[in-house]
Amino acid sequence: MKSRLIAGIAAVVLALAGAVMVFSYANGAEARAVQNLDPVDVLVVQQTVPAGTPVADLAASVATTQLPGASVADTALKNLDSSAGLVTAVDLVPGEQLVTERLVAPEDLVTSGAVEVPKGLHEVSILVEPQRIAGGRITAGDFVGVFVSMADSGLESEPDKQTTQLVLPRVLVSAVQRAPEPPPVDPAATEEDAKAAEAEALPTGSLMVTLAVGPDQASKLIFASEYESIWLSNATAAENDAPPFIVQDKELHR
Repeated sequence: MKSRLIAGIAAVVLALAGAVMVFSYANGAEARAVQNLDPVDVLVVQQTVPAGTPVADLAASVATTQLPGASVADTALKNLDSSAGLVTAVDLVPGEQLVTERLVAPEDLVTSGAVEVPKGLHEVSILVEPQRIAGGRITAGDFVGVFVSMADSGLESEPDKQTTQLVLPRVLVSAVQRAPEPPPVDPAATEEDAKAAEAEALPTGSLMVTLAVGPDQASKLIFASEYESIWLSNATAAENDAPPFIVQDKELHR
């Protein structure tokens, strides 16, 4: 009986020792693999960080991580020593390297993300797909025209006809919220590859666009967003004087 107990204990000890040896070997192999790739210590985001977060509050959300040199961006930060007083320009997501472009002065964050709205106007936000807003190239401070497509025309003469009309010729964009920017281009890629990737990239996801409008315009915009379909154009001053024109299917052939 005693011999069986001793044999059982010995088997458990051997199993634990084998597991420790395998774990140690695996860790050693990973470390050796990284050493062969010219490792570099950089800051990597560990948890989501909202735009506007001061660098002083950023330390708890990033950690120094050793990465292969070939995969490290040229502007990746190794520490926050030289970034005091800055804030995050965009939302940071876990796993991305912290690069200098992600940090800006507080005043630059305010001017790039919103504009001053004249008194007496209402700010109304709508969710728009990129193809419905000039390919997503609209920014705060631009002016847009608001086109509304309706399944029912609303016209007494032909109520069952589909229509499209320029409802608001020229309104101010006070803010635009986008999805987080894609990670930096692989530094190992050639200049031609980087340009090709940039040229072929298409905007993805919807944009939250905030427009500064008068009370009557706000009512139209909210109604259209709630019940109809909206397209936004990049408006110019001349378009403000354009007369309203309602398009129905028969107008397309004229």
